[in-house]
Amino acid sequence: MKNYIFLLLLTSFAFCNGQNNNISEQLSVLQKESNISVFNAATEIDNNIRSIFQDKNGIYWFGTNGAGVYRYDGKTLIQFTTKDGLSNNQVQSIQEDKSGNIWFGTGVFGVSRFDGQSFTTYTNKETLQLNNDSDKDWKIEPNDLWFYAGGGVYRYNDNLFNYLPLDKSNVNLMQSQSSPYNLSRHAVYSILKDKKGNVWFGTQAKGVCKYDGKSFTWFTEKGLEGPAVLGLFEDSDGNIWFGNNGGGLFKYDGKSLINFTEEKGLSNSEFKVSGKAGPGTLSRIYTICEDDFKNLWIGTVDAGVWKYDGRNFTNYTTKDGLTSNAINIIYKDKNGELWFGTDGDGICKFNGKDFAKFEIK
Repeated sequence: MKNYIFLLLLTSFAFCNGQNNNISEQLSVLQKESNISVFNAATEIDNNIRSIFQDKNGIYWFGTNGAGVYRYDGKTLIQFTTKDGLSNNQVQSIQEDKSGNIWFGTGVFGVSRFDGQSFTTYTNKETLQLNNDSDKDWKIEPNDLWFYAGGGVYRYNDNLFNYLPLDKSNVNLMQSQSSPYNLSRHAVYSILKDKKGNVWFGTQAKGVCKYDGKSFTWFTEKGLEGPAVLGLFEDSDGNIWFGNNGGGLFKYDGKSLINFTEEKGLSNSEFKVSGKAGPGTLSRIYTICEDDFKNLWIGTVDAGVWKYDGRNFTNYTTKDGLTSNAINIIYKDKNGELWFGTDGDGICKFNGKDFAKFEIK
C-alpha cells in the first residue's frame, strides 16, 4: 500500500499537565506508533467541528466541516485532509475497528480508512462494488461497521464493503449505482448499534428504521417523519432516543414512542414554515449523549444545550459559558468528560460545573 508523504511543520507543544516536550521525542513516539515519518503539524483546531472520537490508545480525533480531521495525543496536533488521501474534508463520523484502524465517514457520503500509514477510500465510484441483490448482504455481526449513504448505508466486515439501499423499490442496477452518492429521502444521517445488537438508522425524511438482522421496523409517527433525524442514542437504561432537526426529541422505550418536545411545549413551529431559529426551544436537535450521572445532554443547532435529569430540562447557552449555541456533536470520553463540538466556535468542555473553550497550548 502506497505511503503518503506529509508536509513537515513541527512545532513544540505542551503536555496537559504543563510539561514541555522535546520535538525529537515527539517525532520518535509518533513514528513508532504509526510508521509515518513526516507530518502535517498544526497549532490549533478548526472552529467548525462535526465529530469527536477517542480511540483505544486514548488519542483524540476531531472531524471538521471542511478542514479534514485532526489527531491529538495530548502532545502533538496533526491534521489530515484530502491531500493525504481522505475522501472528503468534511468528516461527519469517526469509528475504530477491531484491528485499531480509524474509519471516517465524510461528506458526499464517502468513507476512508486510516491504518496508521495511509488512507484507503472505499467509496470511489470506480471501485465500489454494487449488485442488484443486496438482500443477501443485509446481516449484523459483532465487529461490523456501518456508514451513511445517500440511499441507505454502507456495511463493512471482514474486508467486505457493501452498499445496502433502504428503499426496496430501488432495485434497478443503474439506480443503485447512483443512490449511494445522491441525496434521497432514505439517505442515512445517523446510525446506532444498540446493546441487543439491533442497528438503527436515522434518515433524511423517512423517520427512523430499526434492523434486527432479519426484518425492518420503521418509526414515522408523532412528527418523526419529514425532517432529518441527525441524532440517535441509547441511554444506560436501554431507551432509544431520536434527535430530529425540526421535530425535536423522541424517546422509544421498546413499547411506545414519546415526543418530549411537544409534551414539554418546546416546539418551534416557525422553523418548519420559514426556517426561523428558535432560542429556548428543543426542536432542531443534532446530537444526544449521556453523562456518568445518567443525565441526558441534547445539542441543538440554534438553542444551545439541554440537560435532562429524568424529570426536568435545563437549557444552557452562551449566557452560561457555552462557547456557541450551535452544537454539532456531544461526546463523552473515557474519563467521563463531555466535549461539545460547535458550528463556528471550536470545542467546548464541561467539567461538571462550568463550560470552557478547549484550546491547544
